[in-house]
Amino acid sequence: MPFPKRALTIACGLVLLAGAYIAFATYIDNVEHPQYTTLVSDGRFEVRAYRPMTVAELTVAGRRREAVNRAFSPLADYIFAKERDGEKIAMTAPVTQAATASEDEWTVTFVMPARHALASLPKPVNSKIVLRQIRESKRAVVQFGGVADDRLIDEKENELRQWVKSKGLKMIGEPTYAYYNSPFTPGYMRRNEIMFELKTDEASGS
Repeated sequence: MPFPKRALTIACGLVLLAGAYIAFATYIDNVEHPQYTTLVSDGRFEVRAYRPMTVAELTVAGRRREAVNRAFSPLADYIFAKERDGEKIAMTAPVTQAATASEDEWTVTFVMPARHALASLPKPVNSKIVLRQIRESKRAVVQFGGVADDRLIDEKENELRQWVKSKGLKMIGEPTYAYYNSPFTPGYMRRNEIMFELKTDEASGS
């Protein structure tokens, strides 16, 4: 009995989807991430100790999603040497975003690969791009999938706040939102995180 054409089409589609997922997972695994040690693991929640990192960042105005899009291109032009001389800098993950003290203003950050010291990085042509070193820190983190729209961000941020409170930890400042994937990645394949810096003397957890 011949294999039904519709069933064959579905089977081929599932194989292609599985292949795309494996390729995507391999890509994410091979992209450099900030270096940290996990101190506490509780399902989707963690407390992490991050090593110092060098970053390139740009502060822009606008709503959360608009700000990420507005800042991404200038930062990408910097690391890929489209607006300066010199070698390209490898892309890392995640791209992060945090609110500033001003209303509707956000700082979007690319973490530089660990081999790049601050003093050795090429100077950006765009004077609004800032290069700086971030000190070591301890952070409470929640990881989740899906398209990180405002509703999902609010939901997961509230869950993280409740988890931090339940552990008797103290947060410092505003949350940082971390996006590991491009906007073209299907929601079910995305990795997102929200993190709060913690007071160092209380961040070890148990």
